[in-house]
Amino acid sequence: MEDNRNEPNVTELVNDVFDKEIDALRSIQHDVNSSYQDAIDLLLACKGKVVFTGVGKSGHIGEKLAATFASVGIPSFFMHSTEAVHGDLGMVSESDVVIAISNSGETQEVLRVLPSLKAKKVKIVSMTGNNDSSLARAADVSLVIHVDSEADKFNLAPSCSSTGVLVAGDAIGLTLSRLIGFTEEGFGLNHPGGALGKKLVAQGILKEL
Repeated sequence: MEDNRNEPNVTELVNDVFDKEIDALRSIQHDVNSSYQDAIDLLLACKGKVVFTGVGKSGHIGEKLAATFASVGIPSFFMHSTEAVHGDLGMVSESDVVIAISNSGETQEVLRVLPSLKAKKVKIVSMTGNNDSSLARAADVSLVIHVDSEADKFNLAPSCSSTGVLVAGDAIGLTLSRLIGFTEEGFGLNHPGGALGKKLVAQGILKEL
């Protein structure tokens, strides 16, 4: 049996991950600049839907952000980058804005989507850790969400980077929601089910259906 007596205890290991991700978020917050304003201006001008795209862990974050945007009054959906080049690009129109997510900015599946988006004259916002990447250079607005390392022992598993994109995306979506005047009533109409729906009914914000 392997001797782990010199290893930190479980509480220390858990706290180490918390500390690394919290430190990464503070660093990302420190990097907030005018590009966030540019992205929000572009999204406010959007006449269609906000479309998130990505693959892998970035894709999972994109799915969550699309769900959040939609729930707070910003029509949105997720388009998997691999499926996009096999027909799903037909879901995107010139009136939409695409938010493309790739930590490296060089994810080939994401980059393959860009020529068609450009041909359709679709505006692109990138969320990447590398402002010199192919994705960042191709975007109309580039949001740099850079972390120095991931939270795992080998600095490999997307953790700090994916958390950073998630929080930055939430910040943009919730800011947009406030700017468009999204109300509790609107929130209630989007959340008629589950515990949230019951709470809103109890508060008189939503009529029970």
